[in-house]
Amino acid sequence: MRMERAIQAVDLHAAGEHARVIVDGVPDVPGVSMFEKMQYLERHSDWLRKLMLREPRGYPAANCNLVLPPTVPEADAGFVIMEQTEYPPMSGHNTMCTVTALIETGMVPSREPVTELTLETPAGLLRVEARVDGGKVTSVTFENVPAFPVHLGATVEVPTLGEVEVDVAWGGMFFAIADAARFGLSISPENGRDLVRITTMVKQAAREQLEAVHPENPEIRQASIGMLTEPFDRDSGRAKNAVTVATGELDWDRPETWTGALDRSPCGTGTSARMAVLHARGELEIGEHLYHHGTLDTVFIGRLIRETTVGGVPAVVPTITGTAWITGKAQYLLDPTDPFPEGYTIGDIWG
Repeated sequence: MRMERAIQAVDLHAAGEHARVIVDGVPDVPGVSMFEKMQYLERHSDWLRKLMLREPRGYPAANCNLVLPPTVPEADAGFVIMEQTEYPPMSGHNTMCTVTALIETGMVPSREPVTELTLETPAGLLRVEARVDGGKVTSVTFENVPAFPVHLGATVEVPTLGEVEVDVAWGGMFFAIADAARFGLSISPENGRDLVRITTMVKQAAREQLEAVHPENPEIRQASIGMLTEPFDRDSGRAKNAVTVATGELDWDRPETWTGALDRSPCGTGTSARMAVLHARGELEIGEHLYHHGTLDTVFIGRLIRETTVGGVPAVVPTITGTAWITGKAQYLLDPTDPFPEGYTIGDIWG
């Protein structure tokens, strides 16, 4: 059997959202930081993302993480996140899945009842506490990068929808956030098609009309993810959201491109961004929790632990807690005669 590549990976889900964690078969990549390694992959080795996320090895809602040696001595491991149209600097559910894969496969030492790790992401270092029982990671809590809003209650003009009020906030990615009730929608699986279409359109309008630049890294800019929300109930600390991950480029003149894939989880970076917005409005204080439900009604628990600044911008530091489960382990192969070395997409499900 002739194989050009053989990649070992662990497949998992966190709160329903898939993640693939590459643990062997891909050598280290150039870069003096995890952010530079991410840039190298994006600019010079994007074949890996396409191979693992497109058909026939992937599907529209798939995610992938590449475990790499850290570039700083205080980190136990590094990883780069790959999604269908981008390399996000940070992702909550991908962090939970990567931590679970590292511990449950024995790649890092496990201690019960709590294993503490430091992971290097392109967005910075993450302090992680994983609760472990009988070798199983029962929950992962990580201190996320600081979160902050850059626009509150801004108005964008969305073709076919009219004026829409949005917040734009950073939680490891830039999110464009709007109220689902504005469109007469509830957040539930049966409304998935409309949630995706509207969220994608609102996000694109925010990208075009509202400037968003990370104050400490100007190479990170503009909203790349859209979120629709239901109201926050402060008494219970609960709220619901739907996040859409793009699967292609939106063209306003072609409605068939107004597509994406719903995040099956409540979205960790989205939870962080929403907590920053709620805090800025005086609706969520330091020490309070947000029990954030996703479209499947699964929950991530967010908590604000302190205020800080990022490049002079007021911000909050959140923790996010959730659980991931291993669904499979596989060796992904590429035969040198395979006609689809970078996979493919078809408009029936990819838009």
